[in-house]
Amino acid sequence: MEARDLDAARAHLAPGFTMTFPGAAPMTNLDELIAWSRPRYAHVAKTIDGTDLCAARGTSVVFVRGTLHGAWPDGTPFDGIRFIDRFELEGGRITRQDVWNDIAEVRP
Repeated sequence: MEARDLDAARAHLAPGFTMTFPGAAPMTNLDELIAWSRPRYAHVAKTIDGTDLCAARGTSVVFVRGTLHGAWPDGTPFDGIRFIDRFELEGGRITRQDVWNDIAEVRP
């Protein structure tokens, strides 16, 4: 997603995929995510501090933690916003993503 290779990103999603971000209803495709995020920031990227994997019986859960940096819609930069992404995978494809971050705490 960060590299904007949306076709490659879509290839990692399983049928029935859902993602939930703070303050948003669950979304089921990347176009919904792009539309939802457009008024929230001009661009955003991640600095990954670590990952954790829990795997059992064909299902894996991956936690990714770090900070967000980017720019608000008016171009003002931001940095150091904590995030945790939780991914559920089956058969190597993402079935669910849950996102937690502190963006609401610092958003102007």
